[in-house]
Amino acid sequence: MSQRPAHRRAAERQPQLAWLAFGGAADQAWLRPLRRGFRHCFAVLHDTDGWTVLDPLSGRLLVVRLDLPQGFDLPAFYRRSGLAVLGPYVPAAPRASWLPPLLPHSCVAVCRSVLGPQAPFAVTPHGLYRRLQENAGNRKKVLTQA
Repeated sequence: MSQRPAHRRAAERQPQLAWLAFGGAADQAWLRPLRRGFRHCFAVLHDTDGWTVLDPLSGRLLVVRLDLPQGFDLPAFYRRSGLAVLGPYVPAAPRASWLPPLLPHSCVAVCRSVLGPQAPFAVTPHGLYRRLQENAGNRKKVLTQA
């Protein structure tokens, strides 16, 4: 019998695809130095049951299961709304590590966590976007794109 929690077993049986969306205005003063259009990022997960949004807000992680019609293209909706969207990615399996993450909780840290341990290092949303774009052009893929 498996010692893993039920939600981990369910995730293995029902694969997910992940998209990352980048955008945002400077609603917090400390975001203003970041590149315009890349001040925030969030993750969107899709499985056979529908769409889940993981949006790390200031002081809170918003997790919402959206009630959308079957076949709705949420990444295309976000693109039409003016966000930069990358994906789909297949989230990697978790990896045991003796070293805890050293970066603070941020939107970039949450998006990197969704992608898994092979996600490229980045501190800002634009840095993550740029590294994912670079990896998409390389023959050697850091992440598995569906």
